[in-house]
Order: sequence, then C-alpha cells, then structure tokens
Amino acid sequence: MIGHRMPECLDLIGRIQPKLRQVFMTESRVLISASSGTGLWEGAIRNTVNKKVLNCVNGAFADRWREVTELNGKANEVLEVPWGQPILPEMVVERLASGEFDAVTIVHNETSVGTLSPIAEIAAAIRALPNGEEIMILIDAVSGLSGARLEFDAWDLDVALTSSQKAFALPAGLAFAAVSDRAMAKAKTVPNRGYYFDFITLDKSLQKNQTPATPAISLLFALDQQLSDMLAEGMENRFARHLAMRDRTIAWGQQHGIELFAPPGYESPTVTCFSNNLGLDISALNRFLRSRGMIISNGYGSKLKDKTFRIAHMGDLQMQDMEELFAALDEYLAGVQ
Repeated sequence: MIGHRMPECLDLIGRIQPKLRQVFMTESRVLISASSGTGLWEGAIRNTVNKKVLNCVNGAFADRWREVTELNGKANEVLEVPWGQPILPEMVVERLASGEFDAVTIVHNETSVGTLSPIAEIAAAIRALPNGEEIMILIDAVSGLSGARLEFDAWDLDVALTSSQKAFALPAGLAFAAVSDRAMAKAKTVPNRGYYFDFITLDKSLQKNQTPATPAISLLFALDQQLSDMLAEGMENRFARHLAMRDRTIAWGQQHGIELFAPPGYESPTVTCFSNNLGLDISALNRFLRSRGMIISNGYGSKLKDKTFRIAHMGDLQMQDMEELFAALDEYLAGVQ
C-alpha cells in the first residue's frame, strides 16, 4: 500500500489514464472514482442537467437511473419500453423534439435483460436535432464497456460510465467515466454539483494524476495490470471473443428449446438473458452448479425472477470456460427431464 499523494501513486494514475482512454476510445479525460457505477449515475445527473432529463427505460438498471434522477431533484420524463426491448433512435428523438430537455440517459447494455441498444445510431439522431448539440448524451456502459463496442469520441457522447467488476473483470470498488469537453463546459453552469462526484474537481485533480479523495489504491494496481492485458489482447480481438462466446451461448439455448429474452439483433455481447420457458427451478439449478464451482444468475428483480435467467460471458472468460458451463448445464437438464 502507498499513500495517495505519494509520487508512486501519481505515477500509477499516470500509467492508467492513457490506457483507459484507449479502452473508452477517447481523447477526452476518463475520471476515476472509488465507487460503483451507481455513484457516477449520480455524478452524471448532478453535473450536466439544468433543465430536464429524458430517462430511457428498458430494464431494471435503466429504471434505477431514473430513480436516481428524481432523488436528485431533477425534472424528468420517462421513455419506457417493455423490459428487454431496445431503445431505438426514433423513439428518443420524438420525445426530445419538444426542445425542453438538456440531457438523456440510456443504458447501452441492460444487464437485467441482456439487451444492447444502438447507441451510435441514437446519438447521431440526437445530434441531428435543431438543439442536438446542447443535449447531454449520458450512457451507462457498466456491463458492456470493454466487452461490447463503444466508441466515445466517434459516437459523440458526453458521459459514458462503467464499473470495474463487469467486463473489466476486476474486483468491485472502482468506477470510470469518460466525459466530453462539452459536458465539462456544461458542468461549470450547473449549481449544486455536490462534492464527491463533482466533475470539475475530479478533472482538476486528474490533470495532476491525482484524485480529490483517497482512491482504492490496491484496485488501481490491479487496473493497471488488467488494462495492459486487455490492450495486449487487442480491443478488436476482445470484442470478437465476447461475440463468439455470446453466439455459442445462444446456440446452446436453442439446442434445448430455450427462448431468448432479447429480440433478434439486439443480443448483448456480454450477458445472455433467456426466458425460463422450460419452467426450470433456477435455485435448484444453481445449487447443482455450485457443486461444480459455477453459478448463473436468476432473473433480476421481482418482474423477472424465475421468469428469466442470465448467463454471463464477459471479462476474462474464455470459450473453454463456457464449454465447461454448458457441459454442467447439460448434465443437470438430463437429470431433471
């Protein structure tokens, strides 16, 4: 352990920052927070909204960001589609056309339902609006970034945030947010940004390779190594590996007549959500898998528990890991049929 004001820590953050930018595909700063992604939800809202937010909701985490918006006292409207469906460009611009919004929140890869929304197309449609350059495009990329393609600069986003514990394959406790110059300029006009997640303060410290408050230093060492490993693999190879694992997972489900929850063309590269149309006892299934050193996830929340289940294929997982899981699942299914 080292002190967070020691030169060694400044060197550590100095090594991390350019690598984070490569992963986010940005020339902008990537803020580092000792929190979960939930903290940066709050930061994005508190720093970039003066007027009104359009919260796009297609699953449990998108709905929670809506809740965070309201708890921070920001005016908002909700664009909600049936959970599991993607958010589409035409839906968003229809609601934004009134001109009363200055921010929109969208989850890139909705963890609860395994659905990927087309952020590049949505962002392009927003920017084409008469006031499109004034709208803050805020993206939750918690379970997608580094496993599912997200190009911060090319897609002209304002905030894209993620956490360490999903596709980064690190322990929980760190969160990152790429923030555009446009969003930084907006933050300077927003009162009551708070303290811990104030983008202006975070950026000022980052320019000195520091953080305003004590960071999770041990996790920064892990992040430094993991970023090097990710870039050594190559981001294109990493995206391809995630897509291959996703396609194999979908194929396994189809072999057993298990239906996908996400519609065709919008399947997440990092987590597959299946409808539980076979009526499996997910708790019993997980007790069996635990005996093999594995586990999958039940449906998230009261709306989806036991009605769906989720299989993750992200981070450091390899196809061999997926094959071991499918062999165990096949063994279980053979025993209950």
